[in-house]
Parts: sequence; structure tokens; C-alpha cells
Amino acid sequence: MAKGKARLSIVPLGGVGEIGKNMTLYWYGNDMVVVDAGLKFPEEDMLGIDIVIPDITFLVENRDKIRGIFLTHGHEDHIGGLPYILRDLNVPVYGTGLTLGLVENKLREHGLLDTAKLHRVDGNSLINAGVFQISLFYVNHSIPDTAGFAIDTPEGVVIHTGDFKFDPTPVDGRHAEVHKLAAFGARGVLALVGDSTNAERPGYTPSEQTVGVKINEIIANAPGRVIMSTFASNIHRLQLMIQAAERHGRKVAVVGRSMVNNIQTSVQLGYLEIQPDTMVDVDDINKMDPEKLVILSTGSQGEPMSALTRMARAAHRKIEILPGDTVVFASSPIPGNEKYIARTIDQLFRVGANVIYRGVHASGHGSQEDLKWMLSLVRPKYFLPVHGEFRMQRTHADLAIDVGVEAENIFITDLGDVVEFENGRARLGGKVPAGTVMIDGLGVGDVGNIVLRDRKLLSQDGILVVVVTLSKATGQVLSGPDIISRGFVYVRESEALLEEANRLVENTLARLVSDNISEWSSLKTAVRDALGRYLFEQTRRRPMILPIIMEA
Repeated sequence: MAKGKARLSIVPLGGVGEIGKNMTLYWYGNDMVVVDAGLKFPEEDMLGIDIVIPDITFLVENRDKIRGIFLTHGHEDHIGGLPYILRDLNVPVYGTGLTLGLVENKLREHGLLDTAKLHRVDGNSLINAGVFQISLFYVNHSIPDTAGFAIDTPEGVVIHTGDFKFDPTPVDGRHAEVHKLAAFGARGVLALVGDSTNAERPGYTPSEQTVGVKINEIIANAPGRVIMSTFASNIHRLQLMIQAAERHGRKVAVVGRSMVNNIQTSVQLGYLEIQPDTMVDVDDINKMDPEKLVILSTGSQGEPMSALTRMARAAHRKIEILPGDTVVFASSPIPGNEKYIARTIDQLFRVGANVIYRGVHASGHGSQEDLKWMLSLVRPKYFLPVHGEFRMQRTHADLAIDVGVEAENIFITDLGDVVEFENGRARLGGKVPAGTVMIDGLGVGDVGNIVLRDRKLLSQDGILVVVVTLSKATGQVLSGPDIISRGFVYVRESEALLEEANRLVENTLARLVSDNISEWSSLKTAVRDALGRYLFEQTRRRPMILPIIMEA
């Protein structure tokens, strides 16, 4: 699409073909708005990477056109990228009360809160952002104050659902605003951009209250302490846990920094109700009767440094798992985390805990009947399934066809695809730069595929460092070669191998010197190639080889 041309473009910059790092760009002429700015956790082959965020190169190039970032809710996969993105794009950020409360916590940690332009919105708000006019509608999810957006454009209204389900008995009493969705559908909707996470699950997603029944039953019958672990941002489930503890006369302690922060923020903003005498300090729990205590903890995904995982390893400074404790995993595994969770569960069983890890969860995402209901309410002309891997998007597209959307009006997009709307017609119109940026410690984007490849090589076959000193005058070897091995072979048991490697390096260098080859790059390449061939023949391994040549 030519820059500045007056047509509507919808561009997924994250959250398609993947789970997490959700971000969608809406663009018309000289105006852009962005919905969500999430992160995702690294895949197994991203060694050492902490988190992954969307590539915002295209947004930075067009920063003068961006009228705001609109946040659907406060989960990490929708707000987690903000602290990194706002460093380059200090644009207005719009969100509901709890969403902005959680954003403020994150920005405060990164030293960005004082310069951020945060704007609180609610169900009555109407935001003018360039040519766009944006209102929100509330939906049900596993965190309060979750919303979708109705984006009024010169081409028509686009409905962006965000994460949603239809819960008939929501924990906070706020039902999804079905009447607003039906009104938009009656008026006419150009396109629906819809959450595909649970598109493969038949039926309706159960109400969060069904989990509350199970939690209440566990706390009522547990003989000792109950340690409950869930996502720190699942405020609805934390409310159910706290209510069940209060109902059965138990006090509540909280461990895990993110959970402590989220509970404090939710209480301050009025999204979490706790009786004045319910909470106790973690330092006091060992003085209490075990039958009178519930501990809320992070670590439901088996994260190595989380509170629950450290308890399971007997490495937590304040809490030790005792025989008779009941430990509850009240969340479903994120794909890829299964082995970490299984390891933690096994360790908990070993120290005598009673572990409940099935059946204490209800998804926050709509299943097939919820998705069909959304499509039937909105009745869009065009449909873009997002927030899911390709198979989920494909299944969601099939559901849309079932409820009457024309197959040719459905666009299953990849990152950076541009879907253009002009005069009521849509087409796929090229691509913009998009992808992933990896965060490692304080580094943002400084680790790429080359570094990851090197890390993978080091993790598989180790490293050999060859140090040799040559005469500046004659090119002859003055000292060395010295070979240092890490992660390749055990030196004491491989003396013969390394001695032969030494001789090979000496002979290689001598041959090159006799041929009047003295460029260091040529010498290093020859040593690396000769040594690599020899070691592979002897060990069937390919360690990283680093020749270091000095002159004296």
C-alpha cells in the first residue's frame, strides 16, 4: 500500500500464527491506531531469551501518524511489550481502570511512568483519534475490566473483540455487553477481528463460577494448609479463592512479587474485595494453625524462579512444604510449559504434599459456540481471525463460514500482512516489516538468529579455544598452541585427542607459513577448518572453535 493513500488497512504485527504478543495496526491515510502491545514467552530454541515482543520497525518509521495505543485488558500478552515500545513511541495509551493500574506498575519498574501519556476510558467513552472514532464494549475474560473496541473508520465500523467469552454468571457481576454488539450488527459492520484461541474447543466455555465451586470444596475439606497457584493476573480466580478462604474461616497470605502487586492494585482500584482481617503477612504463617491458612502463590506454570517452584525445591526463604499441605494448580498449562509443571508437581509429591492439578480451571476464551454467537451478533461483511496459531485461525474461519460469512471475505493473515479496504471491498495488499524482537536482560533486539545459533552450538557441543603466539619477524610459532576445552570433552580423559589436535594446529600453521600466508583471517580459517574436520572424525561432534593468534 502506498504511504498516505486514503484507504483502511488492518495489519497484524503480532498474535497471528502464534499465541501471545498481540498487536494490531489500523491505518487510514495519515492516521494510525494500535490495539494492544503484548509479549510472549520464548520458545525452547530461544536460549537465554527472557521475553519476545513485536517488531515495531514500521511503527517507528511512521511515529508521527500514531494517534494512540488502545489496550483491551491487563494480561501480559496484551500489555507486556509496552515498557519497551514506549521508549521509542511515547504516544497516548488508552485503557480501562484496572488495565492502566497494571500498566502503571510495569512502567514504574522501568522508570517510564512520569513521561507516559495514560488515558482512562470506560463503557461511555468516545475517543477521537484522527479519522478514527473509538468506543469500547465490555466482555467477559479471566481479568476484570476487559473490553473490545468498536473502531469507526471512513470505510465503516470494525469490531476488535480482544480476548473474550460469554459468561452467564461472571464473578464481578458485569455481563458482556451483548446489546452493544447487536446494535453494531444491526447498523452494519465492515469487519470483525476476532479472538481464535479456543476455536478448536466445541461447545461453550464454562463460567468462572464453576471453578469457584471446586475451589470452595477443596478449601472446605483440606486437612491442613492450602497453597493455591494461578496466574498473578487472573483477578477473578483470586477473588474466588479469597472468598472461599473467608467463608471457611481461613486467613490468606500471598507470595510472589507479581501477585502481591496485582492484588494491591486491584484492591486499591476496587476490583478485588477482601475483608479487613483476611490478609496476613508471610512472615507470620509459621505461627498459625495450618487448618486456618490459605497461601496464594505464583508458579502455576512451573517457572524455575517462581515462589511455588522454589517451595517444591525447598529453596524458598519463608515457606516450606509440609506433609499434609494441599497444593492446587488452578490454571491450564501454556503450551511448552508442560515439562516444567510436571517436574514441579513431582517434587511436591516427593515432599509429601497432596497435589491437585486437574479440573480447577475454566478458560477465559470463548469456545466454538461463543465464537459463533459473536459472529452472529456482529454479522460482519469481512472477518479476520487473530490471536491464535494458524490451525486455530483456520478453524475459526470455518466457524465463520458456518454462520454465513462468505469464504472469500475471510482473511487468515500472517505477521505484517496488509488487508486493505476501499469502497467497501477488501483485498490482501502486500506486507510491512514485522516479526519478533528478543529481550535478553537489558538488551532489546541485540540478540538475533546468529547469536541464538551460536548459543545452540555451545549448548550442544561446547567450545574449544586455541591460543597460539607467532613471531612477527618469521611467522614461526613461539608458544602454544594451547587448547582450552569447555563443554566438549573431559580434558583428563581426552589427553591423546587434544595432543593430536595440538600437533594438527602446529602442522597447519607451519604449512601456511612456508607458503607465505600470514594474514590472520586466513590462518584462523585454516586452523578452524582442519581442527573441525579432525574432531568430527574422532568424536562426531562439532564444537565451536575459536582460534586466538597473537604476535610477539
